[in-house]
Amino acid sequence: MTELIKSRRDGAVTTITIDRPAEGNILTLDMLCALTARLKDAGASDAKVIALRSTGADFCKGREAKGGPQNPTALMMRDQILQPILDVYDALNNVPQPVVCAVQGTAHGFGCAMATAADITIAADGARFKLPEMTHNLPPTLAISALMTKVPRKAIAWLVYTLAEIDAKTALSLGMVSAVVPLAQLDAAVDNAIQAMTARSPAALIAVKDYLRSAPMMEPRGAAAYGAALLAGVLTSAGH
Repeated sequence: MTELIKSRRDGAVTTITIDRPAEGNILTLDMLCALTARLKDAGASDAKVIALRSTGADFCKGREAKGGPQNPTALMMRDQILQPILDVYDALNNVPQPVVCAVQGTAHGFGCAMATAADITIAADGARFKLPEMTHNLPPTLAISALMTKVPRKAIAWLVYTLAEIDAKTALSLGMVSAVVPLAQLDAAVDNAIQAMTARSPAALIAVKDYLRSAPMMEPRGAAAYGAALLAGVLTSAGH
């Protein structure tokens, strides 16, 4: 299954592509593990930006329910089935480089959470987002963990409880995506964003992601002090 998660390096950009279009890019457990590995490899490289994409009409319709051990204990369920999901969210959050995600078509369940977890998400105007887990009385707490730092709590509760499917413009208004463009312009919009980002120094790119990740959880004076420390580090780094 690992061949369904592809990684390519072009200059300062590593592009990771989910390539299972016939199944709506639904991810298996093996694919989740491969995606985490590709993200970590890119994070450990000197790439300036990581791009996350998928092939076909849909970004990602979620994850495959089958797989894993038979009759698992709660511990086995967490370690073997749920932890691979958390590992992807953790990798998206903790790779030092900003992750730019392109979304077309359906982004449901894990796909919705993954798109939201990326640092910048550009969606085609026909993209659709949904958290459908409660259809099966499964609380999507893992997906919520990926959304909760970027989406208002009442909006998350509405998505989860009502099973609403929202369009890209609504996702933009809720903070799930960064920009919405016509599908025909999606590739160009992603390329333009990446071009603007790769023109910046690695130190500056990393500092912005670090600050956006850490500062919201700090009290104001601590956040200001941390910002000053990061800026000082960039100003004294090579190239400044």
